[in-house]
Amino acid sequence: MWGMRVAMISLHTSPLEQPGVGDAGGMNVYVLNMARQLARRGVTVDVFTRATRPSQGEVVEVEQRLRVINVVAGPYEGLAKEELPTQLAAFAGGILEYVRCHYLAYDAIHSHYWLSGQVGWLLRDLWEIPLVHTAHTLAAVKNAHLSAGDTPESEARRICEQQLVDNADLLVVNTEEELADMVRHYDAGSAKIRIVPPGADTELFTPGAESERSTERSRRQLGIPLHSKVVAFVGRLQEFKGPQVLLRAVAELFERDPHRNLRVVICGGASGSSSAPDTYPELARELGVQRRVRFLDPRPPEELVAVYQAADIVAVPSYNESFGLVAMEAQATGTPVVAARVGGLPIAVEDGVTGLLVDGHGATAWADALATVLDDDPLRIEMGERAVTHAATFSWAASAGRLAEVFDEAVALDLPDCHQRRAEG
Repeated sequence: MWGMRVAMISLHTSPLEQPGVGDAGGMNVYVLNMARQLARRGVTVDVFTRATRPSQGEVVEVEQRLRVINVVAGPYEGLAKEELPTQLAAFAGGILEYVRCHYLAYDAIHSHYWLSGQVGWLLRDLWEIPLVHTAHTLAAVKNAHLSAGDTPESEARRICEQQLVDNADLLVVNTEEELADMVRHYDAGSAKIRIVPPGADTELFTPGAESERSTERSRRQLGIPLHSKVVAFVGRLQEFKGPQVLLRAVAELFERDPHRNLRVVICGGASGSSSAPDTYPELARELGVQRRVRFLDPRPPEELVAVYQAADIVAVPSYNESFGLVAMEAQATGTPVVAARVGGLPIAVEDGVTGLLVDGHGATAWADALATVLDDDPLRIEMGERAVTHAATFSWAASAGRLAEVFDEAVALDLPDCHQRRAEG
């Protein structure tokens, strides 16, 4: 593994972008942390992404053996994610030009999301090296879990994903459920699927030296009343992530008890066709809870810690999550999680131990679950303590170690016959 060179492809979003803004989210966190940990294991990683502003520069040296290469493909701004397929050829051409001009050679390609996978598939055949692909989300699964108002993923995307399932040398998924989804919806052969659970930065996300003082300090920093109960939501503001589920549940809690001392913090930016900057503040006003809800702009991990520490509960009401990085980060800080029982969240959250899992997205069920944890101080404290222990079993270093094994396995695979004949020729 030491000395291996890997080309990571993350076309539609750079790992250096702020999570919670636009299309930046858990995948950004995943790519950046995996790449960092691989680099620290001796793997040289180049992450190719599409340039979105000229000030980025062509190459960003992140740390030793890790850099991000910004490839010009289409206009810097004003290109929606739905329009990015028009730039696949330009993006692939930009990578080829950079590699040719700098005399680079890679041992493996790791593509992230279907757009990058299409480029990786082409480069795999040109460079005659293995392609490892991570889908992160799948069109068929998203369409099966659409929330009201969401636009279905296109059939074109599903076809492209099917091609990648059929042609990638190895497929990496987060959980057993994701493996099952890939087999069920895409007829994938399980023999070439590898499970690599994501991690959390357990050195950054901690309860703090003294948990109570950390909570008080974080609340003062964020301007949150010290003696309120606090529920936080962290993530992109779109229907699929479910902030509307939390707001409706909170409205029901206040209907039950108008004097409940509860505050809600929603940290994230508008994302997707179903969301605009004022969508959720307007919903809070319609529900009559606007005075109890505070909206925060997305923030880097070093500042996000304070949001988790200030909360009594972190809510993850998504309609699907391949794993649930927010849930894991929250637990690492000692904050219990109330999450939807979907996707990989039942793995990220131990139901009844580090938080609660909720069936469905109805306001009543969510209000009941939130009240159960908010109103039982001993239970909430115990869940928080167990959450730290649970999160400690997930680290990016361990995840990268498993991914490194996948790369080793991919490199050791027999070349396809056509590649073998070229090599022998």
